[in-house]
Amino acid sequence: MRELTDHKFPGKTIDGLVMVNALDEPDQSGACHKYAIDVCRKTAAGTVCLVEFQQGPLNEVGANGITNEALLAIVLDRMRGFQNGPYKNRENALVITKLEEAMHWLHHRTRDRLARGVEGVNKP
Repeated sequence: MRELTDHKFPGKTIDGLVMVNALDEPDQSGACHKYAIDVCRKTAAGTVCLVEFQQGPLNEVGANGITNEALLAIVLDRMRGFQNGPYKNRENALVITKLEEAMHWLHHRTRDRLARGVEGVNKP
């Protein structure tokens, strides 16, 4: 298990209450696939969310987890909600732009893999 700290910021109160851990070791792809998000609540501490990403090519192993795009879609929807509500600000707009850019490049990668006939199989 390996703790992730990219979500933390000095002085941010919730940082000590939300822990993110990679639960597995990187496989041949170089990436981990299982993560736990734990929250220390007033009533009890415990895992709030297990995130399991697709492990292995879809055409070879079938669906067994989410995609990067699916997780980004959740964060993008949440940020758009803030931007359409009382918390609208420049920083949110920039975050939305960067998330949309990240989604663009993930889709670009998929289009390239489709064009090369390697989408869904274990080839670079």
